[in-house]
Amino acid sequence: MTQKIQSILIYGYGVMGQGVARTFANAGFDTIIRSSRAAELKDLPAGARAVTALPDTPPDLVLELVPEEVKTKQAVYLEVEAKYPGADVIIATGTSGLDLVELVKPLKHPERFVGLHYFMPADQALVVEVMAGPQTPRELVDLCTEVLRRTGKEPVVLYKPIVGFLVNRLQHAILHEAYYLIENGVASAADIDHAARRMLAPRMCVNGLIAQKDLSGLVIHAGAQASIVPELFHNRVPNPMLQAMVKNGETGTAAGKGFYDWEGCDTAAVRKQASVQLAKLTEFLDSEAMQPAPYTQPKPRDPRR
Repeated sequence: MTQKIQSILIYGYGVMGQGVARTFANAGFDTIIRSSRAAELKDLPAGARAVTALPDTPPDLVLELVPEEVKTKQAVYLEVEAKYPGADVIIATGTSGLDLVELVKPLKHPERFVGLHYFMPADQALVVEVMAGPQTPRELVDLCTEVLRRTGKEPVVLYKPIVGFLVNRLQHAILHEAYYLIENGVASAADIDHAARRMLAPRMCVNGLIAQKDLSGLVIHAGAQASIVPELFHNRVPNPMLQAMVKNGETGTAAGKGFYDWEGCDTAAVRKQASVQLAKLTEFLDSEAMQPAPYTQPKPRDPRR
């Protein structure tokens, strides 16, 4: 694919949009922010500009970061296609959980649609997921992947659309079981978090999820799967305890309570500390001390063969 991407339009400028815009502007991309609050924005990254309407000159890539509602997002895509009918504008969604197959339905050019899933904080979290829409060619996915690498990100690439991308599917598989354990009085939220922080996370930082099983041995792992998987909570229904908490306004730090009681806590300081700690951890994981020796690097293979 000969198309190049140098101009980016961020459609929506909430917390995620601010972080994403910063990554593109800092990497030297022509960065435009489309926001109804354009005239009020005072914290734009250096080199970025804000507009209240789509500019006449088509950008190379439009990334929408509007609320997680199918019709709201589709309205943005239709607006972009109507504004630039003859241009090869790539339209990307920043959704974390909506179905790309559903989102792309009203588009005239579904082959120019991709998913770019950032994680909070968007300017510091290294991983971004790149996912093809149902008709997106591999070459366009690779093009977007290379653009993200130019902003310092480490893309995870999915050439087939699937609800939730990769990371959130793994997260929700673990969380669904965790909520079941809490709901049934088997374990507390604090104990689950302690196990995640002190056992699961450190080991995954070193060996990942799959390589650890090779290291431990697949005979033991296969036996554990045979005994444990049938006992896991596979009900295909969102956890009622969590859904009730949200209905009751127990929505986490913003409400002062969720799985923990946050009353009296400086939650802004907690979030800032978490961001600083993540940056320090990432720096350590990138340090020479954590780089594997050449002889420890296995060759990837497809176990389906």
